[in-house]
Amino acid sequence: MTNGSFDYLESNLIPTAPEGFRSGFVGIVGRPNVGKSTLMNQMVGQKIAITSPIAQTTRNRLRGILTLPEAQIIFVDTPGIHKPHHELGHVLVKNACLAIESVDIILLVVDGTVELGGGDRFIAELLTRTSVPVILGVNKADQQPQNSEAVAAIDQSYQTLASDRNWPLVKFSALTGSGLDLLQPQLVEHLDPGPYYYPPDLVTDQPERFIMGELIREQILLLTREEVPHSVAIAIDVVEEAPTITRILATIHVERDSQKGILIGKGGKMLKDIGTAARQQIQKLVMGKVYLELFVKVQPKWRQSRSRLAELGYRVEE
Repeated sequence: MTNGSFDYLESNLIPTAPEGFRSGFVGIVGRPNVGKSTLMNQMVGQKIAITSPIAQTTRNRLRGILTLPEAQIIFVDTPGIHKPHHELGHVLVKNACLAIESVDIILLVVDGTVELGGGDRFIAELLTRTSVPVILGVNKADQQPQNSEAVAAIDQSYQTLASDRNWPLVKFSALTGSGLDLLQPQLVEHLDPGPYYYPPDLVTDQPERFIMGELIREQILLLTREEVPHSVAIAIDVVEEAPTITRILATIHVERDSQKGILIGKGGKMLKDIGTAARQQIQKLVMGKVYLELFVKVQPKWRQSRSRLAELGYRVEE
């Protein structure tokens, strides 16, 4: 991870692309929890998107950058497309749909452990209305059932979907990386000749503060599971960089007092555990020692308020 992504972009370190170089944007879309963020992390070779067993963990449209000798692929990880139940949900789905119209290739990721379902059909129907090329990515190949008949039925359901729409199909495991050697050339082949959009050693266009907040939120999701599912937003209040340590103060916003109690835990143990786990992840990001202090604040119904959503960094993207 390069420190100060935006400052770095402004320093004119983008080289001239060689002849025949290809580049473009790949929108990763699909239902919640099919492995979109895991896929992007695996493709760029570094953790920039949070992953969790809980659905709908991706909120912001996050870009991951993979630079190859012959191409630069910019992955756009989108929130899972689902039926929204609150204002935040509407913003997330709107942003995912906007991404469909603003990329060069769409990679529709599906869960290869189950047969094609209604949610996948709904997204596939959305994609038939766009002129953007689509590749169907069947993920979780490493977790398919042991029963060969069940696997055949699952695979056939996706093969039918792809062949009916003339979409290329690639089967892979985002977790282990198997099959991604087949996906990568498919993506490059669908890109047009183009320039470097970013310096070759950059892996994301997001500022480090955003990634820090996401790493804290990931640990909350992992440690509290269903108790405090999606009523959490992180504000990074202070980042002070010293030669030997980076000092970070962050506020965790929740909607109810009961959630605040869960996050703090008995004697402050849960908050301490969240802080310890997040600090270890952030240290990998900044490649140095980190002091992390967390606070918890109740913001009633923040997910229903457009102004609160904007304050916490969630708005419909242009």
